[in-house]
Amino acid sequence: MARLTTRFWVDAYLARLRVFDIPAFVVTHGDDTGGAVLVKLATLDGKAALFQRSFDLMSGARRWVELCSGPEHEVDETISRQRGFDPDLWVIEVEDRQGRHLLDQDGLV
Repeated sequence: MARLTTRFWVDAYLARLRVFDIPAFVVTHGDDTGGAVLVKLATLDGKAALFQRSFDLMSGARRWVELCSGPEHEVDETISRQRGFDPDLWVIEVEDRQGRHLLDQDGLV
């Protein structure tokens, strides 16, 4: 089965967030074809959570898992470390006081 490029997925995700009036920005533009994606959710109260896509080897399912959460500066430090490991990494920042990121909706895995 053919996979979507990372750029296509990022563009679709940003479009879906716009439908719900949730601001989001590409902070780091990774590899268009196969870069991994981190999604930072900033709740605009000094706190944030960081999500990454995970692959379950037993079921073959993909899902988004929380990599870390806490004070925003600590989440930013985690992102910096991840970028040091992976130069092809995308980072998307979502800003929503209600904590919405839409990653748990169908079609975003």
